Amino acid sequence: MDILIMAGQLMLSLSILIVLHEGGHFLPARFFGTRVEKFYLFFDPGFALFKKKIGETEYGIGWLPLGGYVKISGMIDESFDKEQMEGEPQEWEFRSKPAWQRLIIMLGGVTVNFILGLLIFGCVLWYYGQEYLPNERIEYGIAVDSLGREIGLQDGDHVLSINGEDFEKFNSRTLLREIVINNAQAMQVRRNGEVVNIEIDERFVGELSSYQNKGALLFVPRVPFIAADFSKESPAKVAGILEKDSIISLNGTPTPFFSDFVHEIEPFVAQEVIVGVIRDGQPKDIKVTTTKDGKIGVRPAAPNYFFGTERQEYTFAEAMPAGAALGMATLNDQLKAFGQMFRGRIKASESLGGFASIGSMFGAVWDWERFWTMTAVLSLILAFMNLLPIPALDGGHVMFLLYEAASGRKPSDKFMEYATIIGFVIVIGLVIFANGLDIKRIFFGG
Repeated sequence: MDILIMAGQLMLSLSILIVLHEGGHFLPARFFGTRVEKFYLFFDPGFALFKKKIGETEYGIGWLPLGGYVKISGMIDESFDKEQMEGEPQEWEFRSKPAWQRLIIMLGGVTVNFILGLLIFGCVLWYYGQEYLPNERIEYGIAVDSLGREIGLQDGDHVLSINGEDFEKFNSRTLLREIVINNAQAMQVRRNGEVVNIEIDERFVGELSSYQNKGALLFVPRVPFIAADFSKESPAKVAGILEKDSIISLNGTPTPFFSDFVHEIEPFVAQEVIVGVIRDGQPKDIKVTTTKDGKIGVRPAAPNYFFGTERQEYTFAEAMPAGAALGMATLNDQLKAFGQMFRGRIKASESLGGFASIGSMFGAVWDWERFWTMTAVLSLILAFMNLLPIPALDGGHVMFLLYEAASGRKPSDKFMEYATIIGFVIVIGLVIFANGLDIKRIFFGG
């Protein structure tokens, strides 16, 4: 069911983005009197799931969900329609239009995706606001995972700044992002009443961008262990632990915080342990048999339970520029990540992924705020990827049109045909590579 929810969100998001992207080509083409023969969501090699001709254009849905396309008359594209290109140019064909009109038609898709991404970010802020946990409320400091300890953090530290930037809104992913994207070299924490500077080794850029550390948080708020929920067939629930019980010890060893309990119970696999709880102000010892994973099946109360959150509200007039700024920052992070990849600091085989990786980012629960945020991110990435100067992508066509405008010489149809074939092979190769990485990770674990 989780996979179906993730797949459903991905398909809906991509369908919206593809239709609007192709509409960005379709509308200026029709405005300039260029004939559009097909407008398809997904590709249709061999057959289409649905098609209907309205006027000069056939609208349809293909069976291969790797994108979509509009077939514009008189244009070398992924349809490789050589027969049409052998005839005399007609006034309603793409190749007969002035270079500036062809440029507008080709830039229409990425323009729509770029504006759409910024607009969705703005609308999300306007409708939902922005919820955050003020860092100053993290009373007990942080609980650190193994990678966080390698960096130099300790349980109970209070994060003050990362690379000189004040850490005001608590977000466990911020440090990871700053290290991988912005080459953060130091952070400051308050430890036992003193400010400590922690220098960050360069090797963590590669480690934190690896697939195996994809879900790493480095640190989370440290909180007391209050039972909030139970897993299915929870040993703790069977033994008599109740919701809102405060779990304070294991086998007589005090565990004032959830992270303490997690560390303490690790050696006890499928064994009987004594869990100390406080219920209605009274201490109790309860015998629990741990699972084969060394757990008792209790979910702790979230940090919000202890510290509360704030939500920044936006008027429409405030949300649009704030959303644009957020979108541009997101796009800038993507560009920096590609830069890190080209410099060899991030391995492509570790950080790239296909449809499975993208789908997992939507989450196993259908949350509309997250859905629209992810759709905004994908819209901006789609705009950027389509602008890459690869023949068969919009950016490749734009590159040749700019050459034509600058030199006054139009590349021959034969050259465009071969260039498009090469570009198409490159794009399909990248798609296969990215999705192959997903398959390898799913079936071979790495």
